[in-house]
Amino acid sequence: MARTTKSDSNATGKQAGSDRSGGSGKAATGDPTQVFVGTGGERHQVAAPGGPVLTTNAGTPISDDHNSLRAGPRGGLLLEDFVLREKIFHFDHERIPERVVHARGLAAHGYFELTDSLADLTTALVLGEVGEKTPVFARFSTVAGNKGSADLARDVRGFAVKFYTKQGNWDLVGNNIPVFFIQDAMKFPDLVHAVKEEPDRGFPQAASAHDTFWDWIAMTPEAMHMVMWQMSDRTIPRSVRMMQGFGVHSFRLVDAAGKSTFVKFHWMPKLGLQSVCWDEAVKINGADADYHRRDLYNAIEAGDFPEWELAVQLFSEEDAAGFDFDHLDATKLIPEEVVPLRVIGRMVLDRNPANVHAETEQVAFCTQNLVPGIDFSDDPLLQGRNFSYLDTQLSRLGSTNFNQIPINAPKCPFANMQRDGHMQTLVQPQRVTYTPSLLDPAGPRESHDAGFRSFRTPLEGTKQRDRSPTFADHYSQARQFFLSQTEPEQDHIVAALIFELSKVEAAIVRETMLGHLVVIDEDLGERVAAGLGHDGAIVPATPAVPTRANLPLAPSLSMLARGVPPFTGRQVGALVTDGASAAAVASLKKAVAGVSAMLKIVCPTVGGVTLDDGSKLKADHQLAGGPSVLFDAVAVIASDNGAGALLAESAAVAWVHDAFAHLKVIGATAQAGPLLDAAGVEPDEGVVGIGKDAAAFITAAAAGRIWAREPDVRTVY
Repeated sequence: MARTTKSDSNATGKQAGSDRSGGSGKAATGDPTQVFVGTGGERHQVAAPGGPVLTTNAGTPISDDHNSLRAGPRGGLLLEDFVLREKIFHFDHERIPERVVHARGLAAHGYFELTDSLADLTTALVLGEVGEKTPVFARFSTVAGNKGSADLARDVRGFAVKFYTKQGNWDLVGNNIPVFFIQDAMKFPDLVHAVKEEPDRGFPQAASAHDTFWDWIAMTPEAMHMVMWQMSDRTIPRSVRMMQGFGVHSFRLVDAAGKSTFVKFHWMPKLGLQSVCWDEAVKINGADADYHRRDLYNAIEAGDFPEWELAVQLFSEEDAAGFDFDHLDATKLIPEEVVPLRVIGRMVLDRNPANVHAETEQVAFCTQNLVPGIDFSDDPLLQGRNFSYLDTQLSRLGSTNFNQIPINAPKCPFANMQRDGHMQTLVQPQRVTYTPSLLDPAGPRESHDAGFRSFRTPLEGTKQRDRSPTFADHYSQARQFFLSQTEPEQDHIVAALIFELSKVEAAIVRETMLGHLVVIDEDLGERVAAGLGHDGAIVPATPAVPTRANLPLAPSLSMLARGVPPFTGRQVGALVTDGASAAAVASLKKAVAGVSAMLKIVCPTVGGVTLDDGSKLKADHQLAGGPSVLFDAVAVIASDNGAGALLAESAAVAWVHDAFAHLKVIGATAQAGPLLDAAGVEPDEGVVGIGKDAAAFITAAAAGRIWAREPDVRTVY
C-alpha cells in the first residue's frame, strides 16, 4: 500500500524577471523545469536560461500564457488582448470542416414551453410569457472524438440548445456537467491539444487515457474538480435522454429598470439520470457505435418524445458575496442545497432532423447569442467563448454569412446593414447600407427601448494578466463531490482513475496525479495507488490555499442518491428459443408495455422462433447482433431443447454472463436454468423467475441495477 508523506515542495521565492502583479512566486523545489505557482494555483514553467521563449506568431515574447488580460482581478476581459485573440483564433481554425471539439453530434427539433414566468426579473420574453411555445433545436455531442468516433467513449457531453425566440436566437451552450476543466479561455487550446489523439501517432481516438492528457492535468490543479466528474459515471450516460444539462457559467437576468439577478441554468431529464457500467460501455461501442444517436432517433420516431425541465438557480450580488467560492469561476458549482432549483419550463424534442448534414452538422451555436433581458457575467471562460464560438464558424462553415443557413436563421424578423461576402444568398436591393442616412430615413435603426443593452457593471482595477485569488481553491469542491457520491459511485471513480492512469506510460505523471488525489481525499489517493501497484511514498500536491474538509455533503451531486429513475423509455431484451412458452412471452410483453418500456426479441436466427403453441415470434435481433449490453434488463425464455442448444453457443453464455456482470435484473423460465448456471449466475434479488406472470420481473427491473452484486463480480479497490 502506498503511503502518504508531507510535501517538501513548499519553498518560496520570487520569480526572476517576473512582472506578474500579485503572483505568489512559489517554486517547486527540485523541479528542473522551474515550475512557479500563481495566485490561482496555476503552474508556470519558465524558460530555462538560453532556452526558447514563448512568443506570438509575430515574435512578440509572451509574459503569461495562463491568464487573459482583464480589468482588475475579477473584471471583464479586454479586447486588446492580442495574445488571447491570436491563440484562440489559431486554435479555432485548426480543423476544417469538422468541429475541433464536439464533432460527434446528434440532434433534434422541438419546443420550449414556459411554465413559471420570470417577467419580474427579466425583459426576455422567452422567460416571461407562460404557455408560449418557442421552437428549439438541441444538439448533444461528445467532446474529444472525431465525427466517426463511438458514442460511448468516456467523455463530457455537449448539451446545446438554440431557442428561436421572438427577440432573436438565444443559444444556451453547455455540457452535461456543471463545471469545466479551466478557469480562463486562454487555456482551452492547451486542454484540447492535450486530450486529442497524440500528434506523433494519431491515437488514442476519443479517449483521455493517455500521457499527454494526464500530463497536462497533473500540471493544472484547477482541473481537479472536473476530473472527479469526468471519472464518474456521468461521462458514460445510458442515453442523452437520461442526462442533465448545464449552462455552466453564471449569467445575468436584467429587468426593465436595469436591475440584475445572477442565474445558472439546469436541464433535468424527465426520464431521470442513468449511466452504463464501464465494461458495458466498451462492449456497446463494439456492438453499436451509434447507440446514442439510434436511441434518440428511435424514441422520437416511436412518439416517445424526450423531455427536460428547465430549472434556474437565482441569486443576488449579496448572495454571491457570501459564497465560500467565486461563482465567476467555471470550475466551481453552486450546490442545490445552497441555492435550490426553481423549475420554470420544459423542453420537448418531437422531430428528428430531415437532413443530418444540413441541420445537425451546419448548426452554429454561439454563446454570444443572447436576447434582451439576458446578459453575460464576467466569467473569464465565458468571455473567451464569446469570441471563440463566433470566430470558429468562419473556417467550419466557410462564410461570415453562416447565419443564412436555415438551421441558424432566426424565425423572427431581422434586418441589418451587413452585405455581400462569400456565399451570400439574400437578394438585398437596398441602396443605403449604412446609418445614419437622409436618403433612407425609414431603414433599419437601433431601438433604445427594444434593443439589447448590456448591464451597467461598475469596473475598476488595473489592467493586468492574473488570476483572482478568489479562484484559488482547486480541491475543496472536488473533495465535496467525491464524498457526496454513494459507495458504488465512489468505487467507479476509483476504477476509472486506475484504468486511465494505467494507460499513462510516464511514471512521473502517475505519481504527480496521486499527489493531487490524496489532497482531494487521502483514501481516494491510496486506493488508486493500490490499483496501480504504486508502493512508494505519495508526495501531496501543495494547494494554493488550504483545502476545506468541512464542506457539507451534497446529495444532489450524486446520481444514485437522487433515487431510482422511472423505467419508462427503457429497453428489455428477451432471448427466446424454439418451443418456448407462448404464455411466458405474452406475460412479458404485457408487463413491459405496462411500464411504457420497449421489448426487443433476440433469437438464435433473425427469422425468429416457433413457440410452444405453434405461433411464430418475429426477432428484432439475431443473437450475435443483439448482445445484452444493449438492454436495461433481460429475460431468457427457453424450452428444454432450446436451452440445451444455447449451451453450445458461446454468444448465448456471454449474453447471460454479461447481463449478470453488469448488475442487471435477469428474468428466466425454469427451463433456462442450465444456461444461467453455465453463465455463472448466482441467485440474488435480481434473478427472478418468469412464468405466466412477469410482473415480479418488471418490478425488480424498475428498481434499477443490483449494486449489492458488484463486489462479487468486479474487483473493487
